[in-house]
This record gives sequence, structure tokens and C-alpha cells, in this order.
Amino acid sequence: MTGDAPTVPNPLQPVDESWQRALAIVAHPDDLEFGAAAAIARWTGQGKQITYVLLTSGEAGIDGMDPAEAKVTREAEQRESARIVGVGEVVFLGLPDGVLEYGVDLRRTLAGVIRRHRPEIVITNNFRDSWDEDGNALNMSDHIVTGRAVLDAARDAGNRWVFRAQIEEEGLEKWGGVREVWAAGSPRSRHAVDTTDTFELGVRSLEAHAAYLRGLGTGDFDPEEFLEGFSRQTGTRLGTKYATSVEVFKLMLF
Repeated sequence: MTGDAPTVPNPLQPVDESWQRALAIVAHPDDLEFGAAAAIARWTGQGKQITYVLLTSGEAGIDGMDPAEAKVTREAEQRESARIVGVGEVVFLGLPDGVLEYGVDLRRTLAGVIRRHRPEIVITNNFRDSWDEDGNALNMSDHIVTGRAVLDAARDAGNRWVFRAQIEEEGLEKWGGVREVWAAGSPRSRHAVDTTDTFELGVRSLEAHAAYLRGLGTGDFDPEEFLEGFSRQTGTRLGTKYATSVEVFKLMLF
């Protein structure tokens, strides 16, 4: 006697991977590594071109290290982390860690970055108020500010009459080619990407942030254990061993 296959709660759909160029824009070094790096490794392995853009250098992120020293350390760790998952270009915008402000200035900066790199997909982190649907794991201001500005800047970049000086004086062109913005780890995710084959690269990319990880809690943080927990849960919802979830914001219809 056989029964019906068990129903997977809140199943996720695969993301559309028919693109070639992406920008990953986040607030701090390590933001991508706490979940999305394994997906980045999958895509670079497919031959896709991905550039990292970090709004800050994470200089306020290590309590026992002076910000000037932390800046140099964390930039080096981020470059190595990116190399592990096949990303060769890492851009640091040099904005102040911990006190990012949403507004026209930030939108202008990010619109310029998008116009310069001309991606089809823009990847960022969860920018909802919480990391869970019940609101028990509050997000932080820098993440929320960054995601909101990324979403707006992706639209701004396609409007020639918004931030006109970039076009009329700086030699950039409008770019309306961003199809979707993906927010990794959002509690409202309805899509995901299979990271079964690249999970270990994701772990190694997080381990590359050694100085930062040593400053977490009691110093016994286990990157593999941490990533496996939610990657396996997400994989169950996608029908794979491991996966990374994303909330998809559509900007264009094809």
C-alpha cells in the first residue's frame, strides 16, 4: 500500500536564470556570504558575470578593532571571499558603516553604479523589517536602507530625466535593462536557487571573513553549521538538498 507523497509547506519556485550580467549590491562585507554566496558561485560557474558593490567597508563591525584597521582588513577579506565564488570585481563605495541614510543622494549614487555596469539582475539582501515572518529576528537599519535604495535606483537608472547630470555631464547612459531585483533571505521569498553543488564554496566564502567571525559572540561560530541550517530548510521547499531563497521584484516584462 502506498500513500500520497508528503506535501511540502510553502513550496518555492526556481528563479529565472536566463540572464548574463548581475550586480550584487549590499551594505557590508559578509552580507552576501551569510546566505547568497553559494548562489553566486552557481551563477559564475554558469559563466555569468557578477560584480559586487559594497556600500561600506564594514569598518564599524568589529568591536575590538579600530575602524581604520577594520576597513583594510574587511576589504581584503571581502575580495578573497568574492574570489572563492568566482567574482573578480569588488567595488567599495566608502559610505559610513552603521549610519547609512535612505534618500536622494543614495539613490543617485546607486543609479550611477547601475548605469555604469548595466546589469540584467540586481541582487541585494533582505530589507524587510525582520528576517522571519513573525518579526522575532529584527533586521538592521543599514540593510533596510540599502535594499530600499537599490530597488528605487534600479528604476531610476532607466529614466533619462532622473539624475540627468550622470547622462548629460558624466557620460553615462540610461539603463532600463534591469529585469528584476532579488532580495536574498527575505521572509517573503517565493523563489529560490538550488545551491546543492556549490554549498561548500558558500561555506568557504563565509570562512574567509575570519577576523569578523572571530568577533562574533563567544568566538565559536561555525559557518558550515549556520549555513546548513537554513540552506537545508530552503532546499526542502525547493525540492533540492540545499537552496537560497529570494524575494523577486519585477521591473520589466518580456
